[in-house]
Amino acid sequence: MSERSIEFDTVLDLCRDRHRRTVLAFFANQQRSLTLNDLVKTIIKHNHHLSVSAVSGDELSQIRLSLVHQHIPALEAVSVVEYDPDRELVEPTERFDELQPALSAIIEADPELEPPFEL
Repeated sequence: MSERSIEFDTVLDLCRDRHRRTVLAFFANQQRSLTLNDLVKTIIKHNHHLSVSAVSGDELSQIRLSLVHQHIPALEAVSVVEYDPDRELVEPTERFDELQPALSAIIEADPELEPPFEL
C-alpha cells in the first residue's frame, strides 16, 4: 500500500465510467464486501433500472466480463479494492477511505446515483 494519497485526477478517472461510479458509490455507502454477482445486480438495478430477470443473459455476461477485465482491475491498480477470483469477492481496502472526500462530491453530482444506494 502506498503512502501517497490518491490524486484528484485519479479519482476523476475512476469515476469516468458509469459502472465504476456505481461500484464506488455502493462501497462508499455500504462499506462492505460484495460478490461479483452482487455487483452485477447493483449495476443492473442502478444503471439500467431493471431487475436481473428482465435482462438478457448476454447483457449479464457483458457486464460481468467488463467488471472482471476492466473495472475491477482499474480499481485494484490504485489499491482501493481487492478482488479474490476464487471466491469472486470484491472488497474495499483501507485506501478506499482516501477517495471519500472527492468521491462524495462526484456521487452527489451524479443524478443517476440517488441515495439510498443499496442492493
